Amino acid sequence: MQSPLRPIRSEEKTLIQFLLFSINLNPQDYAIPELVDDYEGGIMGSIGMGSAEPNNYSGDFVQVKYIDTDNIPVVITLTKDKEGKLLDLDFWKEDFSKLLQYPKPENIVFQ
Repeated sequence: MQSPLRPIRSEEKTLIQFLLFSINLNPQDYAIPELVDDYEGGIMGSIGMGSAEPNNYSGDFVQVKYIDTDNIPVVITLTKDKEGKLLDLDFWKEDFSKLLQYPKPENIVFQ
């Protein structure tokens, strides 16, 4: 079951645009929704931007790393659906704890 949708935050939009640009995609070619779905109650920062249809995942645009303020690594993945549209901005913190500080583009490490 999806959680209630909420407005996308400016730092989320900035990160998505940065990730798209970093892999030579024009952010203007990808519609970033104004309303998103928090995953895991917003604990790790993951959001859904696409259809809630099962099996709509088609791959990753990009996967990067970030070190949170408690020195715990976080893997951030921007995913796409079967139509090539934005699906998720997924955060996975290695110890499953709450994200303490939302990453800024300058703190992202490409693998």
